[in-house]
Amino acid sequence: MSWAEDRPGGLFGGRFRSTWLPAATILITPLLAVLFWKVAVQHDGSVLDLLGTGLFRGWPLPSLWALKTLVIWCGLQWLLLVALPGRQHLGPPAPSGERPRYRLNGELALLVTLILWLVGRGTGLFDPGVVYDRFGELLVTSSLLALLICAGLYRRGVDSPSCADASASDNLIWDYWNGVELHPRLFGVELKQWINCRVAMMGWFVLLLCFAQKQVDLHGRLDPAMAASVGLQLLYILKFFRWESGYFATLDITHDRFGFYLFWGLMAWLPSLYTLVGLYLVDHPGGMGAGAAFFCFALGVAALWANYDADAQRQRVRETGGKTLVWGQVPDLIDASYTTDDGERRQTILLASGWWKVGRKFNYTAELTLAAAWTLPAFAFGHLLPWSYLIFLTILLVDRTRRDERRCAAKYGEAWDAYKRKAPFRMIPGFW
Repeated sequence: MSWAEDRPGGLFGGRFRSTWLPAATILITPLLAVLFWKVAVQHDGSVLDLLGTGLFRGWPLPSLWALKTLVIWCGLQWLLLVALPGRQHLGPPAPSGERPRYRLNGELALLVTLILWLVGRGTGLFDPGVVYDRFGELLVTSSLLALLICAGLYRRGVDSPSCADASASDNLIWDYWNGVELHPRLFGVELKQWINCRVAMMGWFVLLLCFAQKQVDLHGRLDPAMAASVGLQLLYILKFFRWESGYFATLDITHDRFGFYLFWGLMAWLPSLYTLVGLYLVDHPGGMGAGAAFFCFALGVAALWANYDADAQRQRVRETGGKTLVWGQVPDLIDASYTTDDGERRQTILLASGWWKVGRKFNYTAELTLAAAWTLPAFAFGHLLPWSYLIFLTILLVDRTRRDERRCAAKYGEAWDAYKRKAPFRMIPGFW
C-alpha cells in the first residue's frame, strides 16, 4: 500500500471499515441530516419530544422550489469561480505527480456573494427568512440529488476519469463511499474547489446570514448569543477564504477522494450539522447575557487566531523553503523525501517549531476550541442537540489525525520518526 492509499484502517479495520461502516453511513446519515433540522425546528431541541411524536411525522419533502434554488446557487458559485479575477495556484503534487490547478478568488467571491445577499434583501427580490422556513425542503432535495450524483461520480471515475489519480477497488460500497477520482475536473474546473470551497463553505456563510435575519424578523433584534455564535462562524469562514491556497494542501484535498464521504457530506451534512447552532438559536433568544456572549466571542477569536497562525506558519515555511522566522526564531526543519507513483523522488521539509512543536495537529485543537466557543451560547437551553457538531468534529479530527499519521509515516519514513521525537504530542500537549 502506497502513502497515497487510504484502505481500511484507523479506529477500526478490515471488512468493518471497508464495507459495513460505509454502508451504514450511506443509509443512516441522510436520515440524521434531516432529523437534526426536525429536532431543532419542530421539537424545540428535544430528542425525547421527537420520539414521542414519531420520527417521520412532519417529514419534509423535496420540492421544485428547492431544486431550482440549489441549481441557481451552484450556478452562481460556478460563475464567480470562473469569471472573477484571481491568480492561478498549483496544488501539491498528487501521487501520480500531477498538480491540480486552482483559481484564487475566494475573498472576492465572498464579497460579491455578500453584496448580492444585501441587495436582494434590501430590494425585496430575496427574502432570507424563506430559507429558514423551507430549510427542510432544501436539505431533503440536496441530499437526494447528491446521492444520485455520487453514483454518477463513481461511474465516470471508472469509465472516463478526468485525472490521472483514479483508482477503483473490487468493493462497490467502498468506492461509492470513498470515491474513485482524487482530483476530478469538469470543464477545466476542479470539482473539489467548486463544491467544497464555493457551494458548501459559501453556502454556510449565507445560511448563517439568513438565520440571523430570521431571528431579527421574529424577535425584533439580534440576540447577543446569536451574534456571538454566528459572528465567530462568519469569521471562521472569512479566514477559510483568506487562507484558501493553504487549504489545497490539506487531507481533504490531497488525499480524500471525491465520493459520498466528501460530496454528499458537503451538499447535505455540512448545511445540516455545521449550521445547527445558528438554526437552533433563531427561535431561542435570551439564553445568554452580553457579558457571557462577549467571553465566548473572545475565546473563539483567540482559538481562530491560533488556528490561522498555525496554518500560516507551515505555509510560509514551505513557500520560502524555510528562510523565514517562526515565533521570532529560525525554524527547526527536518528534510524529508517521498516517491510519487511514477517513481519520481521529491523533497520537502517538515516544520518542528512554533505550533507544530506544541502538537503535530495543534491546528485541530484550536479548531475544536473555536467550535466549542460558538456552541456555548446554546448551553443555557440544556439540550444536547446544539453540541452535535462539536461531538462530530471531535470524532472526525481524532480519526483524521490517526489516518494522517499513518499516511505520513508511510510517506516520509525516518523523517517522520524524527519529527515525532521533536513533537511528541498530537493534539493535547502533555496528554495525547
